[in-house]
Amino acid sequence: EVQLQASGGGLVQAGGSLRLSCAASGFTFDDYAIGWFRQAPGKECEGVSFMLNSDRSTHYADSVKGRFTISSDNAKNTVYLQMNSLKPEDTAVYYCAADTKERLLRLWVFPTEGTWGQGTLVTVSS
Repeated sequence: EVQLQASGGGLVQAGGSLRLSCAASGFTFDDYAIGWFRQAPGKECEGVSFMLNSDRSTHYADSVKGRFTISSDNAKNTVYLQMNSLKPEDTAVYYCAADTKERLLRLWVFPTEGTWGQGTLVTVSS
């Protein structure tokens, strides 16, 4: 069974840091493009960052560029999102996704098409 489990969320003060983890089971991350998405209260889901399996290139939403870093540990089949200099507007439920490059890029453009499992809540207090 293919599963993704996001974890690592919590309550942090503005300016603080958190590292989210996404553990995969039933498949190998190295074969897929991987991404992080988030949904803030009352807002639509949006893309945060993704990594392409073809060349390990990364991409970030403008709102998190320079503050967040996506990485993967293939030995652990886990993807991470290091979040620094957190802002109250980063408060959201964060989800991870893994798919083909084409489908992940479509999900990046149309995140409302995604079907999300259990995410992890990040709350940033001011």
